[in-house]
Amino acid sequence: MTIGLTEEQHELAGSVAGFVARHAPRERTRAALDRLAAGDPPESWDALVAQGLLAVHLPEEHGGAGGTAADLAVVVEEAARGLLPGPFLPTVLTSAVLTWLDGGTTAKSVLDRFAAGARGCCALSADGLTAVRSGDGYLVTGTTGHLLAPASADLLLLGARAEDGEVWFLLDGPPGDLAPSGGVDPTRGLGRITLRELPVSRDRLVAVDGDRVRNVAAVLFAAEAVGLVRWCLETGLDYVKTREQFGRPVGSFQAVKHKCARMFVELETMAAAAWDAARAVGGPDDQLELAAATAALVCVHTARRLGLETITLFGGIGYTWEHDAHLYWRRGMSLGSLLGPPAGWERVLGRGALARERDFAIDLPEEDMAFRAEVAEVIAAAAGLPEPGRRRHLAAAGLVAPHFPKPYGRAATPTEQIVIAQEYERAGVTAPSLVIGDWALPTVLAHGTEEQIAAFIPPTLRGEITWCQLFSEPGAGSDLASLSTRAVKVDGGWQITGQKVWTSSAHEADWGICLARTDPDVPKHKGLSYFLVDMRAKGVEVRPLREANGGHLFNEVFLTEVFVPDARLVGEPGQGWSLARTTLGNERVSMGGMGVTTLDLPALARAAGAPADEDVTREFGRLTAGIQAISAMGLRATLRRVSGLRPGAEASVAKVAAGWQVAAVSDAALGWAGAAGAAEDGPAGDAVHAYLSVPPQLIGGGTVEIQLNVISERILGLPRG
Repeated sequence: MTIGLTEEQHELAGSVAGFVARHAPRERTRAALDRLAAGDPPESWDALVAQGLLAVHLPEEHGGAGGTAADLAVVVEEAARGLLPGPFLPTVLTSAVLTWLDGGTTAKSVLDRFAAGARGCCALSADGLTAVRSGDGYLVTGTTGHLLAPASADLLLLGARAEDGEVWFLLDGPPGDLAPSGGVDPTRGLGRITLRELPVSRDRLVAVDGDRVRNVAAVLFAAEAVGLVRWCLETGLDYVKTREQFGRPVGSFQAVKHKCARMFVELETMAAAAWDAARAVGGPDDQLELAAATAALVCVHTARRLGLETITLFGGIGYTWEHDAHLYWRRGMSLGSLLGPPAGWERVLGRGALARERDFAIDLPEEDMAFRAEVAEVIAAAAGLPEPGRRRHLAAAGLVAPHFPKPYGRAATPTEQIVIAQEYERAGVTAPSLVIGDWALPTVLAHGTEEQIAAFIPPTLRGEITWCQLFSEPGAGSDLASLSTRAVKVDGGWQITGQKVWTSSAHEADWGICLARTDPDVPKHKGLSYFLVDMRAKGVEVRPLREANGGHLFNEVFLTEVFVPDARLVGEPGQGWSLARTTLGNERVSMGGMGVTTLDLPALARAAGAPADEDVTREFGRLTAGIQAISAMGLRATLRRVSGLRPGAEASVAKVAAGWQVAAVSDAALGWAGAAGAAEDGPAGDAVHAYLSVPPQLIGGGTVEIQLNVISERILGLPRG
């Protein structure tokens, strides 16, 4: 998955990929490493200018395309994937800062030059330079930190410390003394500039500050990090699919498959975080700060680690100078070092998230306002009714499962589903949930008889029937095709015998959807059938499974010659496996962000001493980065549906990413509690219960390890072991 979300952005990415392949192939970059490291522009620079890739984000009145920050992020990502050399990143960073952060005459006076091919260099802080008032300007003295490609820069944006705060200014350059540095990334130059009482006139001052500059840098550095890791994973996958050891591809070994799947999950999370940071540009500064810090932590400071993972994926060949992997690894190292250590970004995000939340609200395209008004009226009327009248009123209006076809729902489009969810939220009414019915009813609607639909759909929508799922067994958890529960044909129906386990809410359910084996003589998947079982029928025994957290949600269910009439078989015998995987074409759409934890993490961090306690603040910031990235992933998935695009891989990786994050959040919260965490009924009770409740997040619906197998084989195309 790339940062781009729209079809236009995917086309833009393809155009950039083609350009880099034609004008800056890696073999040509390798041949020019000495010149590039010295700061010389690449041979492809003029073609880059002619292609308009330096001006994607610049205003049209200054020769640009008027694109968004997300458009520029797409270009930066694809350029990095092709290892485009030279001062492209520092140039677009400089012009982006001037375009997005400063509306003054100084910035406007130079934007035309960037569109025409001027090369830029941008400092990421004011450290090292001091500015002293002189007339209506300043005298600047000192030595900058390391700068990307200063030697070839036509325009430099630098910052200095002054008595009254930071001063940022534009210079034609490079001015003063330039000291080249041996950059870890040999594909573009690095250096420091020393100034000695350099006069800076008032007309060269720019109205930006270091924090905002670093936030914009984090947006573009994150986009580049995604491009680097995309190449790493794609190239690594190609290698492990063909490299053989012990007579088979190394990609068939589970350890390698899991490594690749973990990299993919991290790449998807990176893409979501980078996209969210780009969409924050142009909005409130405090929102940009939250999104940029997340991108810095999730993307930039992950790229070098995943670069190292790629080296080890290749083995010894990946560690040679001749292999390209180390060039991507080196660029990832350079990005993280230049942007600053993770600790600083953790503090920024930790403090910011204590004060505000990232906004994941959805901006809908054109909508039918009459539809919204009608929905609002129905929900407002329901709000004044007691239960069960409220639920019945909403069901009659098709607002319990609005994605269902009429007359049971409203056949609501993705956009209409979002509108309905927004109106529930606006009215302060909790939208009814079908719980397991969300899985049962679509199958009945798609494959059930008219009698089954009439008997089960309306009562479930009205809240008169609840469901459980009788799938997992002691010997068939993630591998459902191995289940042993048998259904034997008898006069008028079937007798089902077997044991189910981990059945949520079976002790409260009226009906269960049950997979049972009706033909033991055919391959495992083909011998299964799909039944609707009355949970109060003779032979059904429900035994609670008390969990480690002391609660009781799961159950064992023993089925002993339970009679199920023919009318409660859904579909035909042997169709159970395909029916179990059924979803309606018009699926339910969520409002966006994915909830990762029910804990009030900011409150727990404050109770543990944040923001005064730096350790807690940093850990809270680190956790918030993961939570926000997963929420951005959910928002991307929703927007794809609303826009009519094909689903991406977000849903496939969300469970793994969320499972990891739930474990990390719960572990941290318990750690913050200190000695109080030893008392289950004390003030840390919520944190204790949350930690004791982590296993279902890592096991339910298929363990994380099973999910990694699914990702590696079905999405990444690695061979089965």
